[in-house]
Amino acid sequence: MRSGRQIFVSGCSRGLGLALVEHYLAAGDFVIGCSRSECSVTSERFAHFQVDVTDSAAVSQMFREIKQRFGHLDALLNNAGTAAMSPFALQPAAAAKKVFDLNVHAVFGMTGQALRLLRSSPHPRIVNFSTVAVPYRLEGEAAYSASKAAIEQWSRVLAHELGGMGITVNMVGPSPIRTELLRGISEEALRKLIDRQAIRKWATPQDVINVVDFFLRPESDMITGQVLYLGGAG
Repeated sequence: MRSGRQIFVSGCSRGLGLALVEHYLAAGDFVIGCSRSECSVTSERFAHFQVDVTDSAAVSQMFREIKQRFGHLDALLNNAGTAAMSPFALQPAAAAKKVFDLNVHAVFGMTGQALRLLRSSPHPRIVNFSTVAVPYRLEGEAAYSASKAAIEQWSRVLAHELGGMGITVNMVGPSPIRTELLRGISEEALRKLIDRQAIRKWATPQDVINVVDFFLRPESDMITGQVLYLGGAG
């Protein structure tokens, strides 16, 4: 019998996703991760699937295997995401579609597949990821912030739909963290964003993990449909 929770993390090969995997492994949980690229983590309590989450057939096959091998999930962390940061007038339609395919449609598909595995958990949790680009209405991030705003509203509705099953649905909105997602954004632009925050400093993966930990706690059974932004945004 496996001890600890069984936690699924998408986009687990780098950045925040990798930090989440390492954190929950250190906490004694069993972690199942997926990413398009290989993952450097090696642990008897870690299972990795190399999957493109925008490929619905591959995602369905992955969750069938998770069901066969592991039986259930206690938490789904929909971390995988992308950004295309440029003024709307200069952004190709294909770039915006790519953002919505990964940030919205893939999250819908992953969550739908995970629901039947979450229902048997005593404290089932879904955590989705937003951004402070939503409340700040950041210029140059129209597609990215719109995709995350869509997930926020979807999460609020989902919280009501799944509340009767005991599944909570919450969101964390990180402020800027030095990860690959911010590649291509000038230091000046990022500094201006941080200066708009109540807490004017860079966030770290641990700041996000602190919020996710709160949402995953058994004592958080009454916390659902919430978005918590870092840095005082909102």
